[in-house]
Amino acid sequence: MITKKEYIFLYEKYLNGQCTPQEKILLDEYEDDITLTDDGEHDLEIDKSAVQQKIWLKLQQHIDEIEPAAVIQPPNRLWLKIAAILVIGLSFGLWFVKNRQPVQNSTLQANNKKNRILSGGNNAYLTMADGRVITLNDAQNGELATQSGIQITKAKDGVLVYKFVNNKKGNAANALNTITTPRGGQYQIVLADGTRVWLNAASSLRFPVTFASNKRNVELTGEAYFEVAKNKTKPFTVQANGTSVQVLGTHFNVSAYDTDAEVATTLLEGSVRLVKQNATAMLVPGQSGKTQNGQGTIKVEQADMEQAMAWKNGYIVFNNTNLKAIMDQASRWYNVDVVYDGNIPDQLFNGKISKYKDIDELLTNIELTGTVHFKVEGRRVTVMK
Repeated sequence: MITKKEYIFLYEKYLNGQCTPQEKILLDEYEDDITLTDDGEHDLEIDKSAVQQKIWLKLQQHIDEIEPAAVIQPPNRLWLKIAAILVIGLSFGLWFVKNRQPVQNSTLQANNKKNRILSGGNNAYLTMADGRVITLNDAQNGELATQSGIQITKAKDGVLVYKFVNNKKGNAANALNTITTPRGGQYQIVLADGTRVWLNAASSLRFPVTFASNKRNVELTGEAYFEVAKNKTKPFTVQANGTSVQVLGTHFNVSAYDTDAEVATTLLEGSVRLVKQNATAMLVPGQSGKTQNGQGTIKVEQADMEQAMAWKNGYIVFNNTNLKAIMDQASRWYNVDVVYDGNIPDQLFNGKISKYKDIDELLTNIELTGTVHFKVEGRRVTVMK
């Protein structure tokens, strides 16, 4: 049996058209012996078609010229001989795709064609102080309304802008509007002070039409990323599930879903002050502050910046994340109901994938770990051992 280095050398010869028939046989034999190891201690034989599926997914993503989506896998499992195939690069990838088609996962194959569940997109609705509701994805670009000298405009798909246009008097400071994203939705809003907010799926932001007082207060449920306009005379405060995030001007992310046990604030730029009951904490860039629901303490730690900002940057990222947390995110972004059939292994996963892929891309990659299986019926996803 040839070694990995010999395998790579022979494939380079193959790509240059220099392989003998005997060397091609050696290449085929090596590929037939693909194994997966766990910490290098115990070899675990796996289905060759599953390995080919993993390889094909990576190579196809190179061909599409997009960011490669890492196959989701338990963190302690390493690809050894698979790496020998991938290091050959795109030239071998083109040959592989032309000569080998991906083997569909048997559990999802029958369901995917019938139940194609697309990713979420720009979708939200605006509830105004007088009770009017505007469905933003149905509205045309341009001015939507005017409230006490504040012009409300849909600048483009996915962006709502509040802009001061005149000195007309009114009760704008007391008028509270709410922008809400459903499951499968996201939206951006520019508040009257210039603060820009990105709202994640299944979230809402309640805010005054204009910040007329010496404070800028908003209320968040769900998740949002803030780029706060600097104003030393008017502190900006986000209220989220009993936690107060206070800033003057900075960039930060707040995750405060009702279904989560904690509120997590991650700081990218500037500084923020967290307040929870009698506890306070200051964050510096790269830190995350977490408050537990029902408790008055604040835990400050180094943040996983890639995972915290993945949703805004167009990805679903898991770093040592359990399956329930993954499926909670999938439920919100893909607008699906997730149910569990039996006891699901308490396994942690690592992975990165474009959030604009269909849900079967996510589920198939998780299934390839051999940990769980999925059944898709309409907008219902059943997780099975």
